[in-house]
Amino acid sequence: MTDAAQEKVFGRIMAPNEAWLAKRPAETIIEPDLPIVDAHHHFWDIPGRRYMLEEWRADVNSGHKVEETVYIECQSMYRAHGPVEMRPVGEVEFAAGLAAMTESGHYGPTRAAAAIVGQADLTLADRVTPVLEAMEGVGGGRFKGIRHAAGWDADPRIGNSHTSPDPGLYQRADFRAGVDCLSAMGLSLDALVFHPQIDELTDLARGCPDASIIVNHCCLPLGHGPYDGKRQDVHAQWLAAMTGLAACPNVTMKLGGMIMRLAAFDYHNEPMPPSSAALADLWRPFIEPCLELFGAERCMFESNFPVDKMGIGFAGLWNTFKHLAAGASRDEKQSLFAGTARRAYRLAS
Repeated sequence: MTDAAQEKVFGRIMAPNEAWLAKRPAETIIEPDLPIVDAHHHFWDIPGRRYMLEEWRADVNSGHKVEETVYIECQSMYRAHGPVEMRPVGEVEFAAGLAAMTESGHYGPTRAAAAIVGQADLTLADRVTPVLEAMEGVGGGRFKGIRHAAGWDADPRIGNSHTSPDPGLYQRADFRAGVDCLSAMGLSLDALVFHPQIDELTDLARGCPDASIIVNHCCLPLGHGPYDGKRQDVHAQWLAAMTGLAACPNVTMKLGGMIMRLAAFDYHNEPMPPSSAALADLWRPFIEPCLELFGAERCMFESNFPVDKMGIGFAGLWNTFKHLAAGASRDEKQSLFAGTARRAYRLAS
């Protein structure tokens, strides 16, 4: 496969095309005074794909009232030396430093990384405890949990999680022992699976009832590779499995993050990004059942930036969410856009 072809494969992250994003006319911001806690975003400094405070500031100050954000691990700034299991501590330290910079107000009113979710190998079982303690030590009170992603599919076109998981990760006894250590310290688990793996996640939630499990990206319904053209079958399988997951009271759901995997919108070839209303219609079959199954008190919206910036700008994305929440009550909107994230990530404000 040529480099140009590789860049157009769904399920892979690439740098946003700012010129292409600018082709979509600016929209009027919907409900600009509605407080938002962005429940999921990243910072990284990768050649050709830089997303640091300057880039983040331009997005987050584009019209919506984003008060705080939650930083989610993405293998940024691991330490170059020391025991392998301790190297991810560097990412928490990195995010805490950026968070402290935004406390100055120099980057606008939003507090970045008010909560920080790092990465640690939970298959270390009880040996993960010193790693978690080290993260607490450098987190400045912002370290709230671990994401250990388990997204796995046998087809190489999908692209498995960056943690390179084996199949059945969440079923392993050593992984669950690590989750127990996490829970004993009052920390949460950010979980990531693809839609065929939802039952494994449900089993984890039932087997670790003390764990606070925060699920990423609507359990990632897949629409590319072997799932291309099978939207109805995928939706039926996803919905049946999500019904069981929603019965677990220790599970909270993040709504969003489907640009890359659902592939409902062809951001490779369309002449411009979708409007917020058009993207809302594409995502509605997955967002609305989450709202019905989990309720607003267990759902939160997420930007997944800069990943989802491959398909839509920040202002348009949050307008998408506001279209999707248009029928919610005032109290439900407060939960969806801020309250649930503040509760799940134990934010003080």
